[in-house]
Amino acid sequence: MSTPISPKRKRPLKFWHALAPIILLVVLILWGMVIGPLVFDLDSWPLEFTFLSGALCMWCLLFYLGYTFDDIIPAMAERTRTALPAIWMLMAIGVLIGSWTASGTIPMLVYYGMLIINPTWIYLVAFLITSVFSLATGTSWGSVGTIGVVVMSVGVATGANLGPLAAAIIGGAYFGDKMSPLSDTTNMAAMGAGIPVYDHVRSMLNTTGPSYIVAAVLYGVLGLVQPASQDANIDELTGPVAQSLAESFSFNVLALIPILVIIGGAIWRKPPLPTLLFSIASAVPIALFVQKVSFTSVIKTLMKGFEGTMLADGGTNLTEQALAIVERGGLYSMASAVLITLSVFMFIGSMDVINAMETVVHKAFKGIRSRSGVIIASLLSSAFINGFSSNQYATAFIVGNAFGTKYDEAGIPRKVLSRSIEDYGTFIEPMLPWTTTGVYMVATLGVAYSSYVGFMFLQITNFIVAPLLAITGIGCFYGAKKVKQRQD
Repeated sequence: MSTPISPKRKRPLKFWHALAPIILLVVLILWGMVIGPLVFDLDSWPLEFTFLSGALCMWCLLFYLGYTFDDIIPAMAERTRTALPAIWMLMAIGVLIGSWTASGTIPMLVYYGMLIINPTWIYLVAFLITSVFSLATGTSWGSVGTIGVVVMSVGVATGANLGPLAAAIIGGAYFGDKMSPLSDTTNMAAMGAGIPVYDHVRSMLNTTGPSYIVAAVLYGVLGLVQPASQDANIDELTGPVAQSLAESFSFNVLALIPILVIIGGAIWRKPPLPTLLFSIASAVPIALFVQKVSFTSVIKTLMKGFEGTMLADGGTNLTEQALAIVERGGLYSMASAVLITLSVFMFIGSMDVINAMETVVHKAFKGIRSRSGVIIASLLSSAFINGFSSNQYATAFIVGNAFGTKYDEAGIPRKVLSRSIEDYGTFIEPMLPWTTTGVYMVATLGVAYSSYVGFMFLQITNFIVAPLLAITGIGCFYGAKKVKQRQD
């Protein structure tokens, strides 16, 4: 734990000084993002506003304690400096998604995904196809709102059980969002724990990998037990979207190159930011020479996102659903994520002046000494914070900052912390009906919460696997940590 800054005139620090900003943040989030919208039908506060308000109140507390703004600035600057690599990653991801759309990579994945929809295996296919789409785009909401809606239409037409079908769509979308290095929440969790994003993704394989296999098997069995009707003409449902994509884009094996660059970078453990930039660079000539997108439109895509009118035919063949799939990405699409990050670090950096978060965590969990206890405490804290804040950004930074030192003291690699933030934090969102995600899923898929929550096999299994690994120590990298220390 670092030593608090000593101003010229300082009041004695007390525990309530450290606890006050945390209670304040809880109140701001509860009122602005939960009670206000759900009880009083008010607009939800932007997360940037919440953390900026918290920072302002924290400054007032510090001024009361005798600190000056010159004491506060270095702490905020240091916190922000640690976040710069992740901020650059977020910016690159927006550019990457735009370039992958212009090159035809994302449209081609969606097209071939639609071809494998089969009534017998509809739950498993829904799970797999949304997983792939979300892995490629890094967005759970986008996957559910595009390819997920198409699959639901097939389910309605074939008489499938819509509860497990919706659960499979949500589960697949959240698997891809959680495991994709292109996801903003994945990068936020890595940033919150202070580790490289690829280390974070590899760590999650230990909990999410087995959970995914179990869920896939269960959805496959469910398809055999409750198969959808074989009589429905699926082509009537998927055909218009698939055909419009095929007519608008040239599906070529070259469109796979940007994905292969990402996969190669992950396998050979290359730095993620250069890997993303090389993938973007590989997608640009494909967009120019294969998809016939003009150079001016490619530049606009990289900055503001792809638009259907940029295609050679002006996008005239794209249906409304197809447009929803392809019109995405661009540097500016990540503006909100970057601003949230900066505002969060203003608040957390201000708290660092008196080590507020570390003080509270040490006080609250001083009785927990075992490694498994520390991990389980971080799991439950992630679920609680995301449960009441309905925001994984806030969860990643708060839990990462609160438990970072605790993990270090217990000798637990921080990549276990980052995955714990997602194991219970990210996965709890669609499991609760009052979160923005829960509301979105019900509204988008048209299935009641009570109908799908019991079939969310991926999340339920992961909630069991994560604490089991913490208790047994399997997949927690304790041995690797010790070896590294001996080598040092």
